[in-house]
Amino acid sequence: MSSDKIFASGPNPNPQPPKSPDYDNDLQGNYADLHKPSTHFESRDAYLNHELQIMQPKRWRANLPFRDYRFEYEDTIPAMAATIGKVVMVGAIAATFAGPLGLGDAFVLENVRYELLIVSFFIILFSGFFLPTANLAGTHGPLIPLIPIVVAAGGHPMAFGLLIGAFGLLLAISKGGSLLANLTSRGVCGGLLLYLGFIGTTSQVKNLFTWAEGIGMAHIAFVVILLTIILYAVLENFQKRWLAVPLSCLLGGGMAFAMGAPFAFKTAPGMPNMNPMYWWGENTGWMLGLPTVESFIVVLPFAVLAVAMWSPDFLGHQVFQKISYPKRTERVLMDIDDTMVSASVRQVAGSILGGANFTSSWGTYIVPAAIAKRPIPAGAILTALFCVVAGLWGYPMDLAIWEPVMCVALIVGVFIPLLEAGMEMTREGKTTQSAAIVVFASALVNPAFGWSITLVLDNLGLIGSKERSANLSKMSRWIIPVVTFVVLTGVMAIVGMLPGIPALLPNFRH
Repeated sequence: MSSDKIFASGPNPNPQPPKSPDYDNDLQGNYADLHKPSTHFESRDAYLNHELQIMQPKRWRANLPFRDYRFEYEDTIPAMAATIGKVVMVGAIAATFAGPLGLGDAFVLENVRYELLIVSFFIILFSGFFLPTANLAGTHGPLIPLIPIVVAAGGHPMAFGLLIGAFGLLLAISKGGSLLANLTSRGVCGGLLLYLGFIGTTSQVKNLFTWAEGIGMAHIAFVVILLTIILYAVLENFQKRWLAVPLSCLLGGGMAFAMGAPFAFKTAPGMPNMNPMYWWGENTGWMLGLPTVESFIVVLPFAVLAVAMWSPDFLGHQVFQKISYPKRTERVLMDIDDTMVSASVRQVAGSILGGANFTSSWGTYIVPAAIAKRPIPAGAILTALFCVVAGLWGYPMDLAIWEPVMCVALIVGVFIPLLEAGMEMTREGKTTQSAAIVVFASALVNPAFGWSITLVLDNLGLIGSKERSANLSKMSRWIIPVVTFVVLTGVMAIVGMLPGIPALLPNFRH
């Protein structure tokens, strides 16, 4: 299916993929029958394309390794990138909560280890076996700036997580996520990818220089970034871009250490406390006790906003697959609604158990997996294994959060590919206007605001393709986009996220 057809479609949340005349004839039989060894193909790329085309994932039925999919060495790359990203992002959320609550580094470290074990179970359960087109349930990075506001308002992390999970399930069951994705044009989605890619890249470069200046060796950051640029260009030239994450991590960490940057393994092997009552005790763990009814009321608007931000996040990840995968691979593409189901269930369970994570689609996994042309399940199993090893062993966590490794991994594994995908989506057709407005509006508030307001303008035909707008129904053209924008902007106004405008409710002023 071409990307043009995907984004020109109406509000049907589950469109049937068009088939070529030989589509069914070429793929008669199950995966095990259709699989051929890589030696039967003229190139590795051809083999990987064939693997994507013959997979037949089954929803809510067991998908077993070797019967329904295979492990390839390319699967280790997204698994490695995902593990690094998970340690970094969960650590950031736990630390953001821990500071205002007066909790120390020991709490952050133990909760990160706990979350690594929790997420591993749900990765295997959903993405590995029962929902093989659901992306892994990762961490809601854009939510991190909101956490201090949540804490200042008296928000309880369990109440926050449970409401996110509940609202996510409602959106998934109603097919709202895929509906909004189908109403988002190429220009809107491309602009969103461009903004996220640019902001992410510049932030990681800044973080690396801040770290290097902090140790009095600013030149290390320059050398590491410069060599990473050259390495990425060489890999692009030889069509080996999927190797960018491990080689960049090796290059960045090795070069920084060789140039005198201090590094030492500090986190010894160990097990976190697995008792939920410990984490939700009044004098242990979070030291907050169980939430009250008031706790849920306080975090309600933040939870609505968190789930509303899922759709543009999930859409960007799905589109990256569509751009990277070959034709006739619709069956293995990430399903937005199934991803919302797995993320919501994982969020509810993790919050009850005492974890600090707030869930979204796992970008540091799906982007490298799409580049490597690998489906979700096999890499998901390896990600779960790597997370367990990192959590129990401890030492890999030190390496994953070391800036020369972490920053270059996120740049080449996530943000540069997002930039490339955004440019690819906006190079043809009447897409540049919509893309520019998304970037403009996102810079004003945040990507969720930019996506929602541009969705309205684009579907009304004020910008972008007027032909596409004319083919939409009244519900798709303005009712759904306008309601989405009003609800999302209203919640942002309530919690004080609109620049220059105080929070509408006094409890959220800070």
